[in-house]
Amino acid sequence: MDVKPGDHLLVRGHTVSQPDRNAEVLKVLGADGGPPYQVRWAEDGHEGLFFPGSDASVEKVVKTAKVVKAAKKRPK
Repeated sequence: MDVKPGDHLLVRGHTVSQPDRNAEVLKVLGADGGPPYQVRWAEDGHEGLFFPGSDASVEKVVKTAKVVKAAKKRPK
């Protein structure tokens, strides 16, 4: 996994009654964007280390500051 701070990790529930979990990556502690990650869980704000399994996926966060700067540079 190539993860950066600010990305979100989504862990799917294992049963119908178990909800999906979402965590924001605060720090990447492994080499080359790999685990472990220091995360903050969305449902309760708990922070801790996370070693994702095969049920986890990454949602990349797009930096909007670059988009705003590019829009300002465009001629009108």
